[in-house]
Amino acid sequence: MAFGLAGATIAQEAPPAPAPNPEESQPAPPESPAPAPVDAPPAASAATDAPAATEVPAVPAMTPDQYIGNPEYMLNIDLSTGGRVVIQLYPNVAPNHVDRLKQLARAGFYDGVKFHRVIDGFMAQTGDPTATGQGGSQLPDLKAEFNVTPHLRGTLSMARAESEDSANSQFFIMLQPRFALDRRYTAFGRVVSGMQYVDAIQKGEPPAVMSRMVQVSVAADNKPVPPASALVEAVPAPTAAPTVDELNAPINP
Repeated sequence: MAFGLAGATIAQEAPPAPAPNPEESQPAPPESPAPAPVDAPPAASAATDAPAATEVPAVPAMTPDQYIGNPEYMLNIDLSTGGRVVIQLYPNVAPNHVDRLKQLARAGFYDGVKFHRVIDGFMAQTGDPTATGQGGSQLPDLKAEFNVTPHLRGTLSMARAESEDSANSQFFIMLQPRFALDRRYTAFGRVVSGMQYVDAIQKGEPPAVMSRMVQVSVAADNKPVPPASALVEAVPAPTAAPTVDELNAPINP
């Protein structure tokens, strides 16, 4: 299904007030009337007793020893700013978002994608192949997995449009803490090495020269870091110097 992210963005410097909690905004369900008392039926024989219904246990969340340092849950982002950023993913709090990023990384979707919105002292946003903030993948949008993970420096979180369930492929990395985003955006990982390369990402909305993700891979796939010659920023074309004729041109009153 074609995906058009309408104004995908994260909160601005002065983020709007969070949307009301759905549980608080919904009316409480009416209480069911108490059933009328009935005479207890005679005890059934053992041969006719129906087996008691068993409750299916919930699947437990992954424990830290299952994913911390596990290369299957580590993401490598090789940046044009000069090196590799390693991110620890958190499948225990946002399994669907983790799976989405791993799926797109393994498909090569993020390779070459630029950082189109970078606010100094706030965050660096990427994941849109059109570099406009309006694009995404062909996969369906994700249902929000808001959690208690704080938006600290280095936190990886998913960008979205106004709808809470509109995250698709765009994500951002925090440059500084911003706790106003907690429980409003799905945080699902954190940089564990290479933060200096994130700090060096070109700033702007959009930047005049956009830094890019040269290669994004799951650590378990053991992809080597691209050569240093590939981890460089694009250089804008130099402005042409004025010609002698232009320098000698008369100044109009």
